[in-house]
Amino acid sequence: MSQASLELALGNAQTRVNQGLANAIDGLVELPAPLKAAMRHGVLLGGKRVRPFLVYAIGETLGVPVERLDNAAMALECIHAYSLIHDDLPAMDDDELRRGQPTVHIAFDEATGILAGDALQSLAFELISADIPDVSPQQQLALTQALAKAAGYSGMCGGQAMDLAATAQHVELDTLMQLHRLKTGALIECAARMACIIANADANKTTAFAQYSQHIGLAFQVHDDVLDIVGNTEELGKPQGSDLAADKSTYPQLLGLEGAQQTARKLVQQALTSISDLPYNCGILEAFAQFIIERKQ
Repeated sequence: MSQASLELALGNAQTRVNQGLANAIDGLVELPAPLKAAMRHGVLLGGKRVRPFLVYAIGETLGVPVERLDNAAMALECIHAYSLIHDDLPAMDDDELRRGQPTVHIAFDEATGILAGDALQSLAFELISADIPDVSPQQQLALTQALAKAAGYSGMCGGQAMDLAATAQHVELDTLMQLHRLKTGALIECAARMACIIANADANKTTAFAQYSQHIGLAFQVHDDVLDIVGNTEELGKPQGSDLAADKSTYPQLLGLEGAQQTARKLVQQALTSISDLPYNCGILEAFAQFIIERKQ
């Protein structure tokens, strides 16, 4: 797949999930205006929409109509947005800038930021428990379990706890990779698993797509650490060097810049190998894996 075709597919996924999220939030009734505005700010602030894109890309590769994938894509983005809102709080990463805009607790206030994150988390589960055409109750239960596991103590939240504990500490490479498998990778893997659940994919196909997502999820984080050194604040949408300023262990710190870049490339190759034997045209996923380590932001 060409770069132009990938960019078009990414743009289509962004537009689709953004419109769906805007409609979902605008349709909420009896909601205090500041909370609704903070939810919109947190979830519609921009971003690559990596997780929704993977739901759509893998689902459509498996032959699922796009409409059947919408709620899963939106639910994942709600969880991701809630995690960013809470990560940015003074008690955690204490960031004032996200995607070039004030973070939610800066644009509103700390209490509203906490509530906006909480509300987006609950909205995610409303979305995947709503009536979805041609998705059975058994599939919805599996979707709910997958998302809860990826977002909770054995996934994203557990990874964030490890991240906080590791601040100002020397962390070995294996520990850092496990931290990011949970904090960043769990939701990215969940995107693949949710698409496979909706498609009724068999265990072998689900494993292949899940392994692909595990590898690109880790590559995504390694490349983020590289960008924290070689990028600039305008392109990154956050202060350049923020990880080092926060005294966090990074892949360039442990492996050197060139070693980190090499690790990211190796992870992408492992991702491609994971799906190489599938009986599908996976060109969009192959192109996306390369995009992960070539992006500037």
